[in-house]
Amino acid sequence: MTAESEIRPARLALASGSPRRLALLQQIGVEPDALLPADLDEAPGRNESPRKLAARLALEKARVGARTAHGRAELQGAYVIGADTVVCVGRRVLPKCESSEEADFCLRLLSGRAHRVYSGVTVIDPAGRERSRLVETRLRFKRLSGKEIEAYLASREWRGKAGGYAIQGIAGAFVVKLIGSYSAVVGLPLHETMTLLEGLGYRAHLFWAGAKEPGV
Repeated sequence: MTAESEIRPARLALASGSPRRLALLQQIGVEPDALLPADLDEAPGRNESPRKLAARLALEKARVGARTAHGRAELQGAYVIGADTVVCVGRRVLPKCESSEEADFCLRLLSGRAHRVYSGVTVIDPAGRERSRLVETRLRFKRLSGKEIEAYLASREWRGKAGGYAIQGIAGAFVVKLIGSYSAVVGLPLHETMTLLEGLGYRAHLFWAGAKEPGV
């Protein structure tokens, strides 16, 4: 065993191209060796509930990422994280908005109402063992004025965001109440992700000695 292998954890791949999920991992001192976005059809199945959709997509993304990692020599023996976030009102799954019309619809639907965010995360270890968690977070938005919606649409912060908003940005001012995990709403439940990694033997704490202080 080399000195380097003694002081660093095993390889790790994040089955996502999301800069938000990468930033969340980095926040807890974990630096993935690779980003492996999984190109999946994320539409819900017939009669599939929002919570089951989030759990299924997280698992499927992790499995696609694990297959990709297995085919790359530098990622042999890597742990793989897959995650997905679903925003819903009742059983209605809100889209990851790609047009201002979609975002406008979502914001008007969420205005003054409670909604839920389901965040699924799956970790697959080098032996192929799979462990998953699902996190439910409940939120309530303030009642949004037409001018606020118009200004938020102009910010384009909503692009590619589930439910048409990014809680870590301007839309944080819309949230009256949050019960659950803030990081899960951003894109990755940090406590649950760390618990899964450590439970499968990934020694994430070995990164911490070299982590930068917040804001540095």
